[in-house]
This record gives sequence, C-alpha cells and structure tokens, in this order.
Amino acid sequence: MAVKKKATPKKTTKPEVAAILAALKKGGSSKFKADMAARYGIVTKAEVYGVTVATLRGMAKMMDYNHALAEQLWATGIHDARMLACMIDDPAEVTPAQMERWVKGMDNWGLVDTACFHYWDRTPHAFAKIEKWSKVKDEFVKRAAFALLASCALHKQGSDEQFLRGLELIEREASDPRNFVKKAVNWALRAIGGKKSPKLRAAARSLAKQLAASDDPSERWNGKDALRAFAKP
Repeated sequence: MAVKKKATPKKTTKPEVAAILAALKKGGSSKFKADMAARYGIVTKAEVYGVTVATLRGMAKMMDYNHALAEQLWATGIHDARMLACMIDDPAEVTPAQMERWVKGMDNWGLVDTACFHYWDRTPHAFAKIEKWSKVKDEFVKRAAFALLASCALHKQGSDEQFLRGLELIEREASDPRNFVKKAVNWALRAIGGKKSPKLRAAARSLAKQLAASDDPSERWNGKDALRAFAKP
C-alpha cells in the first residue's frame, strides 16, 4: 500500500462524516455484501453496505491520515466505515486504550486483519498487545494477537527477541481449534519463519516440525501447513 503523507490533526464535522457515509452507501454492492459471508467468512452483526476492500483502499488513498475522522467513522458502528477508519487512522496517535476499545468491537476477521496489517503494527504498543491479547478467550481478540504478530513480522516491525517470544506464544496457543485463531497462529508462524534472520528462520522451522509431530489436531495442522510454506522457493 502506498504510504500516505502524515497530516496534522484536524477537526472533523458531522457533515464530513455524513458525506463519507453517503459515498460508502452509494459504493456498496448487494452481491459483495452476500459474498462477505458466503465466500469470505466475514459475518458481522453490524450494518453493512457491501463496499469492496479495493474501493475502500481507493478512498483511503485520497485521504491523509486523520485520527479524529477515524474515531468518528468507528463510532458509527457501520462495518464499511470501520474498515475505512482502520485505513486512515494515524499510527502515531493511537493509544493503548483506543486499541482495547476497538478490538472489543471487532466481530469478524476482516476488521481485525485490516487494523493489524494497515497500522497497528506500526504503533509502539504492538508487542504489549500481542502479549496481552494472546491470553484472551474471545476468538477475535486472540486472532488480533497473532494477526498483529504476523503483520509486525511481514512489515519488519520488531526485534529478533520479540519474535522469539512470539514463537513461544505460538507454541502455547497452537492447540486452539477455533478457525480464526488457528489460521492467525499459522500466519504468524509462517511470517516469522520467512524473515531473513537465520536465528528466527531456524527457530520457526524447529517449532513447525515439533507441532507437525503433535497428537493434537490443531497443533499438527499448524506445523504441517507451515512446513509446506517453508518448503516453497
């Protein structure tokens, strides 16, 4: 994704938010709205307009970072507006309290992954939240821990020591059978194993082999899937 120029904070008004919501509603697709659940497994209790991710990214590229606007869009409770909020919020202005508030309002993997991959990984709070959220029972909060760990690895945000600790968390939680947790744990393992650091590559592959030999079905799936990924050129 193209890096947007950081903007100075600015006050937003209700008419601005209303105009964005109108554009989102106009850009929505009933077909994509149906596909969200049927094809992509994105199920939410929130109101949905059915705006594609490509359209949302196009809108975000036309905007500067705007923390205040992101908060107002999040407050609407509309899924599409919240997705856009995750794309325009400023990592420099995010607080731990905001991350806690937002993650508790996430009921689908699309929102979780968008927040983690687009900007939470660039906050100074990322690894503290990974540690904390990895212990939480809620499926999407726990997914956020490992989606954030994967995003940090892919975007080179973090030290070898932090990622070695991440592997310990992966080992601890790899037996969680819930689909959205299991896939995030696997994503994080593959992302760490793909880093250039010889220490991390060796540690990730060793863990994958250990998990692949486990009697636990989820651990075994995580290990074997990661090993297949590591074997690719």
